[in-house]
Amino acid sequence: MTVSYTLGAPDAECRYPVLLRGNYIGLVFRWHRAWFAIPAGITKADGTEHEIRISSGATGKDAAAQYLCDEFDAGRIAPQQKAPKAAHGTKAEPGPAPLLHRRMNHPRNRAAALIALRGLVMLRWTPLGGYPGADNPWLLRCQLCGWIGVKYWSHLRGRKGAPPSPFRHPGCTGRQAV
Repeated sequence: MTVSYTLGAPDAECRYPVLLRGNYIGLVFRWHRAWFAIPAGITKADGTEHEIRISSGATGKDAAAQYLCDEFDAGRIAPQQKAPKAAHGTKAEPGPAPLLHRRMNHPRNRAAALIALRGLVMLRWTPLGGYPGADNPWLLRCQLCGWIGVKYWSHLRGRKGAPPSPFRHPGCTGRQAV
């Protein structure tokens, strides 16, 4: 059975809160082409979030959200009144974003993160979260118009030796796609 749910705005780690009938029931996010669900109120024995790999591909976001809805309807997720503070919207935390996303916090990723941050400066984007790797979603703010949304560094930097696309996002005051 398909349940009608609502996805909230992504947090700085590009995790979307899932709301069902006014209840916060968890988060869904994409990492390395796979979609994961984090049920609300359920943690592992070590206190970390219980992440469950659900699906991959274009339908993965819907499959992950539907999984949470099914778990909620089966009584395995307790209803929560609201999403955790980090998932309430796209407001940046005070101060600069961390260099690396928490999943990428390894010394070998620092060099790639520094290259990406230099590229964002040239392309007029501001990161709202740490560098997640080239092929993972990254929450960014457009410096031309203030738009906040998810982009991928692999798409922004240009592909296969081609320069970056002049298209930024729908409605941008910068150059539009032709």
